[in-house]
Amino acid sequence: MVGTLENVKRDASVGVIGAGIVGLAVAYEVTRRFPDAQVTVLEKEAHVAAHQTGHNSGVVHAGLYYKPDSLKATLCRRGGPMLREFCQEHAIEYRELGKLVVALDDREVVALDDIEARARHNQVPGLVRLDRHGIDEIEPNVAGLAALHSPHTAVVDYVRVSEVLADQIVARDGRVLLSSPVTGISERDDRVTLTTPGGRLAFDRVIACAGLSSDAVSRMAGPPDDLKIIPFRGEYFALNERTAGLVKGLVYPVPDPRYPFLGIHLTRDVHDRVFVGPNAVLAMALEGYRRRDISLRDLRAMATWPGSRHLAVQHWRSAIGEYAGSMSRRVFASRVRRYLPGVAASDMTPIPAGVRAQAVDRRGGLVDDFALRRIGRVTMVRNAPSPAATSSFAIAEHIVTEVFGPRG
Repeated sequence: MVGTLENVKRDASVGVIGAGIVGLAVAYEVTRRFPDAQVTVLEKEAHVAAHQTGHNSGVVHAGLYYKPDSLKATLCRRGGPMLREFCQEHAIEYRELGKLVVALDDREVVALDDIEARARHNQVPGLVRLDRHGIDEIEPNVAGLAALHSPHTAVVDYVRVSEVLADQIVARDGRVLLSSPVTGISERDDRVTLTTPGGRLAFDRVIACAGLSSDAVSRMAGPPDDLKIIPFRGEYFALNERTAGLVKGLVYPVPDPRYPFLGIHLTRDVHDRVFVGPNAVLAMALEGYRRRDISLRDLRAMATWPGSRHLAVQHWRSAIGEYAGSMSRRVFASRVRRYLPGVAASDMTPIPAGVRAQAVDRRGGLVDDFALRRIGRVTMVRNAPSPAATSSFAIAEHIVTEVFGPRG
């Protein structure tokens, strides 16, 4: 499936930085749209889907929450069916388990009204508003006064999707070069040269989908912009056999509209495991998957970003609450019990955390939509928040159109 820089002698016309699901989907879309193009994906890790793609709950979102007519909403609604079709074509397990968004009190019922209005504007298929009796028919062990049911919300193994994408790129004469970090970008004479520890490769166009490393890639390509990636660690637990059977599908809270995070939720995956999480705590390193992962360089970069100070002032109370859940499994379990009564801390086993690459602007705003930056022949994805994995095929279609123009 893969190669190393040393055994590649042929220059490519399109370089893609990053072998997460978005980068691989972009490379795949280029091979589909331009069969004669030479495509090379460069990934700094030793395997694909090493970061955000390989550390999420595997949900294929239907588009309930997103601001109507935003790029995020549009790409989610288009990307979900494209992902499903790819999975069907390549025999990748894809399960429509359905999702409940549950309101626990009158205030959340009012907020649920707004979510329902957005979801109907976004044409979420099969959406149904439920009362307590309706909740009992779908998730009898879940608490709540009212809920929205999205029956076509699904789960998938995004690592497996990424592996198949990489195989398909190679089958179309493309290349996926692992252990090939990009350390330099230069543009001259209508060519972009990427420097790696193993040598240099020149391309006609470069598309960077670097996630947690997108700040570094952006700096290599040109002057600083007005966004900074701030890493938020999301911690997960798996429910034991006693409590996992209490959940049939996916159960979500009514999200806080101030944040682009959906809150702690319960997710049954394609292997019938049930996870709870994630929270959202500031990571002490860009790749800070564990509490002990600390990078002074990354912390310095975050601390000197003007937006970080504004972010702290605006959201310190919420941050304290998130850290409380992070430091105490009992506190975390108490939040889960709001939706699934009877769950104890002893029912939950920690599993590897994920880190979200969240773009923050200079005023401390959490950027909620997709963001691209173009410098010459280099196009960079500067923010790809959830549901980026769901939307990956549509994001790829959008980016390739931005770079090369609409289909002829």
